[in-house]
Amino acid sequence: MQTLQQQWAQCQTILADNMTSSAYQTWFAPIVPLQFAQGVLVLQVKSQFVAEYIEENYIPLLSAAIIRVFGQGTRLEYRVLIDSTSGAGTSLPSNGASADARMRVTNAAVTRTANTSAFDSQLNDNYTFDSFIAGEPNKLARTAGLAIAKQPGYTAFNPLFVYGGSGVGKTHLANAIGNQVRILNPQARVLYVSANTFKLQYQDASRNNQIPDFLNFYQSVDVLIVDDIQYFAGLKGTQDTFFHIFNYLQQSRKQLILTSDRPPIELKDIEERLLTRFKWGLAAEISRPDYLLRKNILLSKMHRDGITLSEEVVDFIAQNVRDSVRDLEGILASLLAHSTLTDAEIDLKLAEKVVSHIVAIQPRVTTVNNVIQAVSEYYNLPEKALVSQNRSREISHARHVALYLCKEMTNSSLTEIGFKMGRRTHATVLHSIALVKDQLEYDPVLRQHVAQLEAAIQH
Repeated sequence: MQTLQQQWAQCQTILADNMTSSAYQTWFAPIVPLQFAQGVLVLQVKSQFVAEYIEENYIPLLSAAIIRVFGQGTRLEYRVLIDSTSGAGTSLPSNGASADARMRVTNAAVTRTANTSAFDSQLNDNYTFDSFIAGEPNKLARTAGLAIAKQPGYTAFNPLFVYGGSGVGKTHLANAIGNQVRILNPQARVLYVSANTFKLQYQDASRNNQIPDFLNFYQSVDVLIVDDIQYFAGLKGTQDTFFHIFNYLQQSRKQLILTSDRPPIELKDIEERLLTRFKWGLAAEISRPDYLLRKNILLSKMHRDGITLSEEVVDFIAQNVRDSVRDLEGILASLLAHSTLTDAEIDLKLAEKVVSHIVAIQPRVTTVNNVIQAVSEYYNLPEKALVSQNRSREISHARHVALYLCKEMTNSSLTEIGFKMGRRTHATVLHSIALVKDQLEYDPVLRQHVAQLEAAIQH
C-alpha cells in the first residue's frame, strides 16, 4: 500500500514532466499533501494567491495527474497555512470541475436546452465589477456596463462594442457585466463565448447537420457575450450565421456584448451588414491604463493576494509597466515567486530585475513642456499665463518654480529654457532659479510643493 507522500510524489513527477522546471519549482514543489480520505485530497499551499494561481493556470493538468494517481472522482481541496507554528490554516475547495468544463467545447453543450439552473454561462467568476478597477481609460465602457447589467437589452447600449489593445481589461469587463446580470437576475441565460469557440461550434454543427439546433441554442440566450470578434474575419459562413443570431437577439430585446482589439471601422474582412450592426449601440474604448490606474490596480491586487510592497516598488512598477493590466499581474506573480523561492524581500532591486524581463525599461526624458504642463495644472493656471509677460504675484511665483524645475529636471540649456518659457533672457532664468533655491532653504511649504511637482512630472 502506497503512502500519501508516495502517491503525491507520483503526481509531482507527472506535473514536472509537463511544464517548465521553473514553473514546477515555483508552484508545485512546495506543496505538502496533508490527507486523502473519502475521495478528498487535501494539499497545503503557502497562500491563497498560490491556490488561485494554480486554479487559473494549471488545474486541467493537476486534475489529470490526481485522477491518474488517486482515481476517478477524487476531489481536491487546498489548505492555506496561516500559522506555521500551530499549523492553523483555512480550507479552499478546488473549482477544478468547473475549470475543466470551461475547456471543453462540445456539440452537446451547444444543443442543450436544459433549464436555467443547469445552464453553463462559461463566465469567469473572478471577473467582477469589484475587481475591475475604475479609471479614466475605462470610464465610459465601465459606466455603460453597469447600466446594461441593471437592464440588459433595454438601454441604448445594444450592442455594447468594447475595443482596445491586448491586456487592457476588455474580457474582464465583459465577464463582469455577465456576472452582475446573473446576480441581479438569476434566471437570465447569460453566455460568454470567444469568437474562436463560436467558429468551432458552428463548424461542428455544420458538419453534423445540426445548424437548426445551433441557432435554437444561441437564440435562447438573454445576454450573449462574444470575445475577440475580430477573429470572424474572412469566415463567411460563421459571419452569416452570427448575423441571423444577432438580428434575432436584437429584435427580441436581448443584450449583445462584443469585444475587439480595434474599433468597428478598422475591422477587416467583416461583412458590411455586420459592421453596420456593430455600430448600432455604443462603441466604447478601453485605452492603455494611465499611471494612476496602474497604481490602483497594483494596490488592489496586492490587497487581494496579501502581498506587501514598498511605495518605492509600487511606484517603479506603475511607471514602467504601461501597456497591459496582464503584465502588471504577471509581474506581481513573478515577484511573489522569486520571493517565495529565495526567501528574499521584494525590494527595488528585485523589482527592476523582474520588470526588465517583461518590458523594456527606458529612462524618462523630461522636457520643458512637461514641466510647463505639470506646473500649470498644479497651480490651476493656463499654460499661456505661465509663459506670458504677466507679472502678477501668483503667476510670477508659479513661473519661478517652473524655471527652477526646468533647470533641475531637463537636459535643456538655460537659453533653451528661457526661449520656451516666453523668450526670457539667460539672466532672467538664473534670477528665478536663485530665488527658488533661496526660498527652499527656509520654506517647508514650498519644499512640499516642489517635491509633489517633481513626483508628478516623473510619472
